[in-house]
Amino acid sequence: MNSSGGSCSSLMDVVAYDHHLHHGHDEELHVLAVDDNLIDRKLVERLLKISCCKVTTAENALRALEYLGLGDQNQHIDALTCNVMKVSLIITDYCMPGMTGFELLKKVKESSNLREVPVVIMSSENIPTRINKCLASGAQMFMQKPLKLADVEKLKCHLMNCRS
Repeated sequence: MNSSGGSCSSLMDVVAYDHHLHHGHDEELHVLAVDDNLIDRKLVERLLKISCCKVTTAENALRALEYLGLGDQNQHIDALTCNVMKVSLIITDYCMPGMTGFELLKKVKESSNLREVPVVIMSSENIPTRINKCLASGAQMFMQKPLKLADVEKLKCHLMNCRS
């Protein structure tokens, strides 16, 4: 898992507002980016750092669940609360070994602590049934890989309920 920060010239206003409402203080927005492919993960991290302040990466869904406090049932509750409070958005690849991004989405949406965190699914495959299944299960958005800066802007607009 890797966590890095950077300065922002613009923030995802809605996520920032929601983050401020739920957490009551101004701190960096935190995006958890999950992808098993190192190159894709680094690309997503870089694009998000341009638009957001902080990105944590995970190489698979199981690592993401561990980070979110949903992996090991014996984790200390303070660590769980700490990480949950910091995550403003989860962006995950769909197709990963062990656990898919869709399965990660379902786990997040089943969690009382995490269900309000927006989840964006990415895939290099444009399969309408897969896209619809993810959106119906609570994904905020489904994005085609490889991600581009314009996609991050589209994501920001979508989160602000703008028309793309």
